[in-house]
Amino acid sequence: MRVWIAIIKLVSKMKKTVFEVQQLLKRFGMFVYTGNRLGDLELMEEELHELYDMKMIDQDLYLEARMILKAEMTKERDKYESNN
Repeated sequence: MRVWIAIIKLVSKMKKTVFEVQQLLKRFGMFVYTGNRLGDLELMEEELHELYDMKMIDQDLYLEARMILKAEMTKERDKYESNN
């Protein structure tokens, strides 16, 4: 859990946002909207991984975008758990 808190703090200092990750995916024709925020984030992570595997994005961009998505997924899960 401490590791994720450190990652969230690091990501919050980054200039990029989930919106920018969405824009990156859109550049490759990938539009993600399932109506479920956590589901969207997980699907974006899978699509991002596919782009990286196909060598369409470099490692730095992949890792930065993945950290942004992971941090947002953690926030969403924490929000869900606090409401239940």
